[in-house]
Amino acid sequence: MKVILSERVQSLGNVGEIVNVSAGYARNYLMPNGFALIADDSNKKLLAAQQKSLAKKVQAQKDAAIAVKKQIETLGTIELIKKVGANGKLFGTITTAELSKELENKGLNVERRLIHLESQIKGLGTFNVKAKLFADVEATFKVKVAIDAKQAEELKKAQEEAVKAAEARKKAAAEAKSGDGKEDAKVELTEEQRLKAEVDRLLRG
Repeated sequence: MKVILSERVQSLGNVGEIVNVSAGYARNYLMPNGFALIADDSNKKLLAAQQKSLAKKVQAQKDAAIAVKKQIETLGTIELIKKVGANGKLFGTITTAELSKELENKGLNVERRLIHLESQIKGLGTFNVKAKLFADVEATFKVKVAIDAKQAEELKKAQEEAVKAAEARKKAAAEAKSGDGKEDAKVELTEEQRLKAEVDRLLRG
């Protein structure tokens, strides 16, 4: 079914464009919301008569998108503080809805459907994000996911306690001067190093 867009619709087109969509989508969504008209002769004539005003409307929308793009790119990086599991992964993933809300908190209205992630964000680090604001207007920004300060402190304390416990066990094993004891000390040292490396990685995140 062919319709004329009376408003810009993401993934379909800009104001004034004639596009082909399913009849159900047109009747149940586009037309009731004032986003489109049936592309019949009368509406095509109406469109032709309104070309100038439609062109101004499209340009105004594009100018608004460009202004938002500049504001987003001025932000540079958005930081999110999260708790992580023992494996260094987040409890869940960072969603486009969450990023849309973060932008809104900074005074920028960007719908979640306009935000695109290169890949799912499931851990700590810095990630690239795109916001497709208009047909040829795209903003890019970064999202830094950092560990919660309280949890970082808890991990640091756990690391220190683990190191002390490992050192105590190594000392006891050395005093025993037995072959089995030496082997146990080596195992504990390896476990200590593994824990230290894991915690250091999370704290650096």
